[in-house]
Amino acid sequence: MRTRAALVAVGTLLIGYAVVGALADADLKPTGVLLFLAGVVAGHDLVWMAVLLAVGALLARWVPERHRPVVRAGVISAATVTVVAVPLVLGFGRPPDDPSVLPLPYGRHLAIVLLLIAGATLLTCWAADRRRSRHPAAPGGRPARSALHRPGGEPLGQEALPEGVHDHHGDADQQ
Repeated sequence: MRTRAALVAVGTLLIGYAVVGALADADLKPTGVLLFLAGVVAGHDLVWMAVLLAVGALLARWVPERHRPVVRAGVISAATVTVVAVPLVLGFGRPPDDPSVLPLPYGRHLAIVLLLIAGATLLTCWAADRRRSRHPAAPGGRPARSALHRPGGEPLGQEALPEGVHDHHGDADQQ
């Protein structure tokens, strides 16, 4: 909660700094600023959120639950990189008479970075499946008892339970 309060305080200070800077600018056109802000809000709420909700629904339908956090992180990373790189890929700001401005093959580089993100996501999911296959689930989808208990039978991260008290599996301890 302290972190959230600190972030809100920093954000409020930054917004205040921006407003004071804008009000001190003699060339500021308030109508243009308000139009820009309205466009940003509309673009975020109407376009970006709709896309995120649609992608989230597709992930929920097609990705196994155990892989969703990793795939979600990969998709968010890929979307972020793409949004940042699109102006470079499309050549916005590149004058036709100066080839030294934006001289690199940004489309190819974007494709390479997206492939690396996809590869890291797949590798992470594969590693999780391998770990899971080494510790198969018990009936009911819970991890095998051996994965949650020390070799002597004592639960990991817990003190030994008193005799007759149920552990987190609902099994009575051995008497």
